[in-house]
Amino acid sequence: MMGFLEDLLGNVFWQAVIKSVAVLVIILVVALLIVWVERKIVSDMQNRVGPMRAGPFGVLQTLADGLKLLFKESVLPRKIELGAYMAAPIAAMVPAFLIFMTIPIGRPFTVGETVVTFQGADLNVALLFILAMSSMAVYSIVLAGWASGSKYPLLGGVRATAQMISYEAAMGLSLVPVIMFASAQLGGASPALGTMSMSQLVELQQGSFRGFIPGWFIFWLIPSFVIFFISAVAETNRAPFDLVEADQEIVGGYHTEYSGFRFAMFFLAEYINMFNVSAIAVVLFLGGWLGPDFGLPGWIAWAMPLFWFFLKTFILVFIFIWIRATLPRLRYDQLMTLGWKRLIPASLVWLLLFAVVTAWRRFGAPWS
Repeated sequence: MMGFLEDLLGNVFWQAVIKSVAVLVIILVVALLIVWVERKIVSDMQNRVGPMRAGPFGVLQTLADGLKLLFKESVLPRKIELGAYMAAPIAAMVPAFLIFMTIPIGRPFTVGETVVTFQGADLNVALLFILAMSSMAVYSIVLAGWASGSKYPLLGGVRATAQMISYEAAMGLSLVPVIMFASAQLGGASPALGTMSMSQLVELQQGSFRGFIPGWFIFWLIPSFVIFFISAVAETNRAPFDLVEADQEIVGGYHTEYSGFRFAMFFLAEYINMFNVSAIAVVLFLGGWLGPDFGLPGWIAWAMPLFWFFLKTFILVFIFIWIRATLPRLRYDQLMTLGWKRLIPASLVWLLLFAVVTAWRRFGAPWS
């Protein structure tokens, strides 16, 4: 059995197939779980019961909702652009899936002489790839809004474009200090030599400072983490930045004319993206799968990195849900003001200060 498993995982093609299927299953299960968790947490915060009838504590309610949407009739409006209308839900799901493919969720292990990673693909330019895919996600919203042949979805698509451009800039700038700090940790090597690899960024956060503070980047890059997280909330169209689907103003936004399984794909993509940006924040700032193993034996020690990764990620997901249950929706001018007049200038100032301090530490004062 072990020989068969080693031969299977040693084959690049079959290893890629297994990882792709595993990533798809994990991300779909996690999305369904987050929908249930959000409904229960928000109901508790608002003194309501939440789902409770389908399964223990209502845990099967999201599965029931998914099956209902799967078999529900998908209505095609008369004035749609059929090709773009059908492609938009797919364009929402594919970038979300590809982003999760680059995220390491556990410690690599060996089967015989084959090293297997808990990661779909370890790219040495993973951060650039993630930014590119998150930028691609806006196309699904724009296509859905334009192709629906209705004014309200179009308004939602236009809003999404402006919002994504505004906060994508702040998010990208907040990640530059991470790359610079990782390069410094490697002894000043060029960032192009691997410091944008997600697995290497986790490895660089091993160890501790003076024996008691973990080597996580958040202790040195708190402004980057705050800017990244705020931008991530806006990028995923979550409250209080959910103006692209503001029901008081534009009915349901870009997916107003969608029903059935096509609507479900937009719905799932939002929750997958929420989990993705939380996982990215964990990898970049909170040590990824690193954590104490307490000297546990056997398979328990093997599973502990997975436990720490999902624990940290779900803590950030909880903050997403907490924000939704707490803060009211912003006005559109407040949304733009926060992005262009607050986050982008703050990112530039922090980047300048960090660059000066890093250069000073490496090369000394210019007058010395």
